[in-house]
Amino acid sequence: MRRWSTAALALLCAIAAHAAGTALPASISQGGLVVARLPELTQASVGGKPVRVGADGTLVFGAGRDEAGPLLVNLAYRNGHRETLRIAVAPRDWPIERVDGVPPKTVNPPPELAARIQREQAEVVAARNRDDDREDFRAGFAWPVRGRISGRFGNQRIYNGEPKSPHSGMDIAVPQGTPVQAPADGIVTFAKPGLYLTGGTVLLDHGYGLSSNFLHLSRLDVKVGQRVRQGEVIGAAGMTGRATGPHVHWGFNWFGVRLDPLLLPGIAKP
Repeated sequence: MRRWSTAALALLCAIAAHAAGTALPASISQGGLVVARLPELTQASVGGKPVRVGADGTLVFGAGRDEAGPLLVNLAYRNGHRETLRIAVAPRDWPIERVDGVPPKTVNPPPELAARIQREQAEVVAARNRDDDREDFRAGFAWPVRGRISGRFGNQRIYNGEPKSPHSGMDIAVPQGTPVQAPADGIVTFAKPGLYLTGGTVLLDHGYGLSSNFLHLSRLDVKVGQRVRQGEVIGAAGMTGRATGPHVHWGFNWFGVRLDPLLLPGIAKP
């Protein structure tokens, strides 16, 4: 299977970003987002799943970390024309780190903690199912904080020989209390402190199933249902939950599909 260089991935991301408001790209990378506008489009599905189509023909979708592709995109237009496009998915190399000697209860929490984690994560998953017709993503995205990237999307650790879930977002190391800004307009759909794994947690919905999540916050400055604008402070960086140092975890989703924030339109690469 062909592997792509950083430069090639950047080019693919640029193609996807350029496609916003025009046509669909021929290829996207794993973890990438497509934002497009197809005039006269009335219906669309990706991989057999119907997706929202805006009044202006806007649609969005993404390719997960392990998506092999091609993505089958079915389109229907106002004049009755229908077509199926096959969008290639470019694979990426995902670093794997092996860590041995970790206490067993850290790798696999006891039943009472596992049940709590499951309940809390179910709430977060439910908040990601929102599907509004708002196009808050249209103006692109900005960094929520600026700092050293201490953890990248898709990296995976193997603890004591047991593979764990790949990293679901991007970690940005910043001092405790650093203000965290909304990367784009949106509505707060989840805001709770004290989650066992993620500590202070905020979800911000950008419309069409796109959402940002911010974890390990030391302070929450927003509440559920609140409308925020790009650049507005939503909380402060911390190390709540299971974290070894102060940082901001920025995750990004298209419904249940986790995407790489570094590939979002408007995000300048470090």
